[in-house]
Order: sequence, then C-alpha cells, then structure tokens
Amino acid sequence: MFSWLNHFLGNQPIVSVLDIVIVWAVIYTLIKYARKTRTMNLLQGIALILVAKFLSQTIGLQTVDWLLGQVISWGVVALIILFQPELRKALENLGRSLFRNRQSQRNASEQLIDDLEKSLLYMSKRKIGALISIENEDPLLEYISTGIDLDSDVSSQLLINIFIPNTPLHDGAVIISDYRIAAASCYLPLSESRTIPKELGTRHRAAIGLGEVTDALTLIVSEETGAISIVKNDFLHRDLDLEELHQLLLQYLYTDTDEEDQSSFIKIIKDFWNEKTPKQGGNSNE
Repeated sequence: MFSWLNHFLGNQPIVSVLDIVIVWAVIYTLIKYARKTRTMNLLQGIALILVAKFLSQTIGLQTVDWLLGQVISWGVVALIILFQPELRKALENLGRSLFRNRQSQRNASEQLIDDLEKSLLYMSKRKIGALISIENEDPLLEYISTGIDLDSDVSSQLLINIFIPNTPLHDGAVIISDYRIAAASCYLPLSESRTIPKELGTRHRAAIGLGEVTDALTLIVSEETGAISIVKNDFLHRDLDLEELHQLLLQYLYTDTDEEDQSSFIKIIKDFWNEKTPKQGGNSNE
C-alpha cells in the first residue's frame, strides 16, 4: 500500500509529503491567528523580504542577498522578543483548544451570558454608561495594555461596580478574555465612519471602531438613554430589549465545541493582503 501511495505521489517519500503538509498547516494556522491584527502587517513585511531574498538570489545580487540573509537570521530573535505577549497568547489558545473540556466550556459560556445580562439590565435601568468588549479569536492585547490589569473572575456585581460613575475604573472599556476580566479603563480605537448617527456618543464610536479591526463583541449601555446596544464586526444592533439581547448573546457567545471551523483557506490568503490597519485609539467615553 505504501509503495502504491509513493508511486501515486510521484515517487516522493511519505515523510517528505508529511513534511510539506505540516509546514502548510503551520502557515495556515499562523495566518488565521494573525488576520485582522497588527501582526498581519508584520507577516506581510516578512513575505516581501522572503520574495526579495528569492529574487536577489535568482538574479545574482550577491550583496543584497547577503544583507537580506542577515536580516532574516537576526530577525527571528528580534521577533521573539518583540512579540513575546502575542506568542504567549497563541500558545495559550493552542493549549485550550487541545485540552479544554467541552462541557465546562459550555457552562462557562452560559455563566458569562447570565452575568452580562444581569449587569447590563441593572445599568440600563439606572442609566449607568458602560462599555464591555469580549475577545474572540483576534487578540486584544494592545487594547488591554492601555487599561488597568485585573485578571479577575467575571461577575455581574463586579461589572456593575466598575462602571459606577466617579469611580477610578469607570472611565473606559472593560475587556473580557478567556472568560475573565482582563482589564478595565481601556482605550478602544474610535471609528472614523461618517455613517454613524450623530446622536451616538463616543462609547458607540469606540465600539464600532473595535469592530472594524477585530472580531470582538462589544456591549454598550447609553448613559443618556439607558439603551443597550451590541457591536459585532462593525455592525450595530441598537436599542435591544431583553429577548433581543439574550438571543444575540447566545448567537455570539455560546460555545459549541462540536462545531467545525468553516474558515476557507483561500479566503484567509485573500485577507492576508486586504486587511485594514488598526486606527489610533481614543478615550471611550460617551
């Protein structure tokens, strides 16, 4: 059987074919993880350097080829140092995807939805402004770093307490990562879209701005009207009632680990060259 397979594959050893498959799997995973983040710009630069290295070697530009070789050799060490937080996050995500318990993951999603609903409804009735972002696949480390680290369990009581007016942490966004409150008082990127209604404040513009550059889910409570809104992928769901809020939270946050990833490799390759550069952040107050 192995002899037939080797012949079918052009007499290439099975190990060589496996080697190519593993390399492509690593590249695919890397591009998928980095898309819609600042890391994508870095990968585009690396791709251009590799292309330039190939062309200089093919044409015979020895000096240029040597210089690019030095850049590649030392660049690996520099990238590990500069992107240590992103690499750590990627390894944590890999470990969770391999060893997470499916039932506990579902329970964590249900508990998160329950805490969010309780806190949003409480703040809505009292017109307490709030801005809460939940990390999905795209890492939010650059925005978490702008706030105050908490690394605490999510609870409706804590979320409410954070956004009580005139308290130290109420000014800015709360970011939830891996079912924990990573940080509070965070700055989010403000959207520059001219289609945003003028009656919406800075909180809504910050939520939409984050949705334009990441796949995070952001929840807003208006300080003026108490209305609850949700932003996902720069789409704004406004003035939600209890039933609409519950259905959207289920749609965006409930985790069913039996579902397969439907992402297309071709689509990700196209996104590799078409991603937008994140805009500079601003204060996420209404």
